Amino acid sequence: QVQLVESGGGLVQAGGSLRVSCTASGRAFSGHHMGWFRQAAGKEREFVAAIGWSGGTTYYADSVKGRFTISRDNAKNTMYLQMNSLKPEDTAVYYCGASSATSKDVRRYDYWGQGTQVTVSS
Repeated sequence: QVQLVESGGGLVQAGGSLRVSCTASGRAFSGHHMGWFRQAAGKEREFVAAIGWSGGTTYYADSVKGRFTISRDNAKNTMYLQMNSLKPEDTAVYYCGASSATSKDVRRYDYWGQGTQVTVSS
C-alpha cells in the first residue's frame, strides 16, 4: 500500500504560479512511477504530467507543456508540480497517483491521493 497526500492548492490569479506537492508513505516511494491528474467540475479526470521512478523520464499533456514542471525528491518521498502562467481553464482538483509504469493512462495508476483544489481567477 502507498498512501498519498496532496497539498499546496489554493486560489491564484490568472498568470500567477502555484506549486502543489504529493507526499507518500507506506511502500517505497522511489519504486513507483508517479503522475498528476486533474478533474474539473463535471468533467472526467485528465492527465497532466508523469514522472519515472528516477525522475529521468517525464511526460506532459499538451495543454500544460511549457508552463508546468513535474519533479520528485525520493529522499523526501515527495513529488511536485510547479505551475506557472496559470489560466482559468487550469481550475480543477489536482490528484497525484502512483503506478508501476510511467503512464498517461489513468487506468494504470493503483494509488491515489484525496486531491487538492486549484482555482485560477480571471
